[in-house]
Amino acid sequence: MRVINRDNAQLTRSGCVDVTRWEQFGLDSELPFKAMWYSVPPNSSSPPDQHPEVELSLVITGTANVEVGGEITQVTSGDAFVVMTDEEHTVHNNSHDGTLLIYSSYWMPVENV
Repeated sequence: MRVINRDNAQLTRSGCVDVTRWEQFGLDSELPFKAMWYSVPPNSSSPPDQHPEVELSLVITGTANVEVGGEITQVTSGDAFVVMTDEEHTVHNNSHDGTLLIYSSYWMPVENV
């Protein structure tokens, strides 16, 4: 077993969003996916993102307003959302005082044959 401690991890910044990527923990060859935590400050949004990976996200704290295809869906703490390949998405934190914390894992889709 390994414990991955977010509190002691190195952060990077993407716009106003703090990102903690799991690659820094040396697990790339052991896991079939990549992962990260990211936090969105109050009254802020993540930069628009679009990528070839499928992304599964779990809202740890707060309420995410996830925008995909011009539609916004509210996802509350304890719930998850999936962004499919190449879907442009933005995560909004409409809270006036609480930081939104999300865990995401992402991987290249399996080709259907």
